[in-house]
Amino acid sequence: MSAAFVPVRRRTLKAVVGGVAVGGDAPVVVQSMTNTDTADIASTVKQVAQLWRAGSELVRLTVNNAEAAAAVPRIRDKLAMMGVEVPLIGDFHYNGHQLLTDEPAAAEALAKYRINPGNVGFGRKRDTQFATLIELACRYNKPVRIGANWGSLDQALAARLMDENAQRSQPWEAAAVLREALIRSALDSAERAVELGLAPERIVLSCKVSGVQDLIAVYRDLASRCAYPLHLGLTEAGLGSKGIVASTAALAVLLQEGIGDTIRISLTPEPEQSRTQEVIVAQELLQTMGLRAFTPQVTACPGCGRTTSTFFQHLAKTVQEHVREQMPVWKIAHPGAENMTLAVMGCIVNGPGESRYANIGISLPGTGEAPTAPVFIDGEKAVTLRGENIAQEFVALIDDYVKTRYRPGME
Repeated sequence: MSAAFVPVRRRTLKAVVGGVAVGGDAPVVVQSMTNTDTADIASTVKQVAQLWRAGSELVRLTVNNAEAAAAVPRIRDKLAMMGVEVPLIGDFHYNGHQLLTDEPAAAEALAKYRINPGNVGFGRKRDTQFATLIELACRYNKPVRIGANWGSLDQALAARLMDENAQRSQPWEAAAVLREALIRSALDSAERAVELGLAPERIVLSCKVSGVQDLIAVYRDLASRCAYPLHLGLTEAGLGSKGIVASTAALAVLLQEGIGDTIRISLTPEPEQSRTQEVIVAQELLQTMGLRAFTPQVTACPGCGRTTSTFFQHLAKTVQEHVREQMPVWKIAHPGAENMTLAVMGCIVNGPGESRYANIGISLPGTGEAPTAPVFIDGEKAVTLRGENIAQEFVALIDDYVKTRYRPGME
């Protein structure tokens, strides 16, 4: 079997966000965003902690009014008391210059500022308000994400480029002009930030749209025109499987081309469901592509007419939930366990073969097969399980393997 293909990352500057490296030779970083009222300190702290425990390495908060800005340092302090040291990013629109000026404690507590050049200010106020934000970032030594968005595009810039396009002998399509406006909004703002004194290595760019092909086109162009780290995300991706599929379709293409230094999966959460799903999807995307490892991967049989029992489905779910729950502990006590592979198979056709490829695999009996379940460890048959306690016994084998195979200092 040939070696796995690993995309070569585009060379970029390296930004550091609260101790987390973004760009350069750093791995692609997973981030997320709360949907609580930031002024509700208890709810926001709870959700940030949940996102962090799920694996979010950066968490963004909405900072939209004085109450939210005043809450930021208290949120950071409460998280620190809980041992949650995740960098917090302030998301600013319209009034960020005023909020950070009035609440210096928030300006200090945040690890990064996100500025939207399309609504940082309008008319004559735009340049002044943008400059204020950049000056604050310089004063407090904070990196900035300049995040242009299709839904809040700088209309003056778009109109000017449309006028210029009309003068071309062969005008571009309107969509191409709008993509150019989005890119120019980010690049021109970054250039202005550098002129105002912000170091280039403190700038991250993004140009988000909601269409898969548009996002791919925009980021390919943007990546060819700058060396800044890029934040990837399909904005307003949608609900459930639609949002997951659309985000994966867009980001996988770009990541395969080496484009992207930090990602967020912008899912609309199901009612009453956890916000952490967007973190899990981002991790699974990176791990499936071979870019990072977060938790042991479980290969599981899809089922067919040979697997009329649903036991293998329940076992696969039990194993997947168990390893994800244990990973925060394993990450510290058993480094390397995230690279472990597991297999839960449902019949004799592919069961033994897939189980041998995994670090630990189990081949459950299919319809009409003998009621035994051979377990393979590192390619060798180790034990045969029978009876009603197969699930507990198999999970115990996994735990024992982790304790003996992944110990600090072991290669």
